[in-house]
Amino acid sequence: MTGITEEPGPLTGQAPPPPVRDWPALDLDGTEFDPVLAGLMSEGPLTRIRLPFGEGWAWLATRYEDVKLVTNDPRFSRAEVTRRQVTRLAPNFAPRPGSLAWADQPAHNRLRRAVAGAFTVSAMKQLRPRAQEILDELVDGVVRDGPPVDLVERVLEPFPLTVVSEVMGVPPADRDRVHAWTRQIISTSGGTEAADRAKKGLYGWIGETVRARAVSPAEDVYTLLGAAVARGEITAEEAVGLAGPLQIGGEAVTHHSGQTLFLILTRPELTERMRARPEARGPVLDELLRYIPHRSTVGLARIALEDVELAGRRIRAGEPVYVSYLAANRDPDAFPDPDTIHPDRDPNPHLAFGNGPHHCTGAVLARLQTELLVGTLLDRLPGLRLAVPPEQVRWRHKTMIRGPRTLPVTW
Repeated sequence: MTGITEEPGPLTGQAPPPPVRDWPALDLDGTEFDPVLAGLMSEGPLTRIRLPFGEGWAWLATRYEDVKLVTNDPRFSRAEVTRRQVTRLAPNFAPRPGSLAWADQPAHNRLRRAVAGAFTVSAMKQLRPRAQEILDELVDGVVRDGPPVDLVERVLEPFPLTVVSEVMGVPPADRDRVHAWTRQIISTSGGTEAADRAKKGLYGWIGETVRARAVSPAEDVYTLLGAAVARGEITAEEAVGLAGPLQIGGEAVTHHSGQTLFLILTRPELTERMRARPEARGPVLDELLRYIPHRSTVGLARIALEDVELAGRRIRAGEPVYVSYLAANRDPDAFPDPDTIHPDRDPNPHLAFGNGPHHCTGAVLARLQTELLVGTLLDRLPGLRLAVPPEQVRWRHKTMIRGPRTLPVTW
């Protein structure tokens, strides 16, 4: 562990607080679990951390049951974070009104209703044929050109971004610049200025688009938002805050599916199982969702609104708290032998898409895309395998969401 900060001793009769640990955003290659997080987990279920930006320190909950409690307990507020400079990974901190990420109940439900219809199971079933068509066109080009190809460039980036753009209602002519903005927003390179420019560009474009869709007959998300604003259910500012994170969601699918395919293609037993039992691919993909370390450090904080006892310690009102879904998914009390991929793990109540009110809005869409990507590539590219040794695959650095930069394959 690095960067240990001791604080003055506790009051008489109280256990001393754990030391504050500096948690740098390590540039990790492959699917290695963050060694800093592993060390924090070994120290106890509730530790204290300091991230590269923001101010002060925050509690970190890593145990499965504690993570579920914090994320589903109204005593821990997301909205309160917007009034603070909490220690964080992102260089830029400019939360927008209307963002689901920063809303507490009942505002959260009011905002979520404006877009929920676009992400239901029924809506995803209707989307599936079009998503498959988009994917088939990309794979047709890969087959036509022959091996080797970089799957990230040819399929894993364009497919989720095209699908998300169609769900959201981004015109084809605008997709390249929208992608450039979303890619910069999830990057930690370029500093505050670059992130701020990207957010201003994206959110300005979203605002114009929502205003233009107020009377549109389409059924995309920007039209839903435009109509909700026109009915007075949400404000124009809230519509922009709602749409931004949904638009960025395509980036997460790109990086997660890259890690998924890397694991499948570097573990012969997984490759064989996925090919031999296509009807049973779902549980394997679910186990990889649990196993894959999809992000750097942690996501968004919460603030305790009152004193709360957790894991034998008292979190005082006003103190920030982070949870680690990655750690919860490796809790041996919830997942026996957690550091091993068990394709038949059952039950598998992983928290890869979050928990409680802030469970990922686009979870069903993300599952659909990953399922189509893996199944189509395995079915259409016989003998699919890496074209380079695993250690030569290049990985993304300076980013909040981990994944391969390139995935060279042959077949």
